[in-house]
Amino acid sequence: MTFTQVYKKLLKHYGRQHWWPAETPFEVMVGAILTQNTAWTNVERAIARLESRSCLTPQAILEAPLSELVECLKPSGYFNLKAQRLRNYCQWYIDAGEFPCLSCINTDALRKQLLAVNGIGPETADDILLYAFERPVFVIDAYTRRIFSRLKLLASDANYEVLRHQFETGLQMDVAVFNEYHALIVRHAKDVCKKRPDCADCCLVHICLFCEE
Repeated sequence: MTFTQVYKKLLKHYGRQHWWPAETPFEVMVGAILTQNTAWTNVERAIARLESRSCLTPQAILEAPLSELVECLKPSGYFNLKAQRLRNYCQWYIDAGEFPCLSCINTDALRKQLLAVNGIGPETADDILLYAFERPVFVIDAYTRRIFSRLKLLASDANYEVLRHQFETGLQMDVAVFNEYHALIVRHAKDVCKKRPDCADCCLVHICLFCEE
């Protein structure tokens, strides 16, 4: 069994997911920061609040009173921390020349710059690279670890960079495939391969060693 075979089975079962749900690259970036430790529905509520207050630009986020920014971010949880992280990111983003300048930087260098921003970890950086800048970087999250450790294709406790490298070398370096694959992983983990999996409804049941235990 390969990563490609799993991808084809998930795609056949669920169809295309049309990710990332956002209107602009900057909205993707905001969503990637806010989605840390919360459900996407909560992120959508927070983004809607920012948009309703004309606060969905980097400059507006920096200029908004902290109390107003925190109020907007409350649905996403950890709102005080996320407000500071969002401000850190927006300051870096503006200083770096925003999307036109950043989009000219090669992927490895851009990833290093993102990881140097206070509050941006590997998963958030890779979300931004893949979905905002359309770079061929595979995102590893808790859902990926859960599904592929059960399939015995990955060690659930392996280092993030090790897992990312395994996916990127096991697949063709294709932005569209990486985009769709990550979305399908999230869908499958939420619907079927939960903490207590519904193996009877799983499209991967015939290739999953976890189901045989």
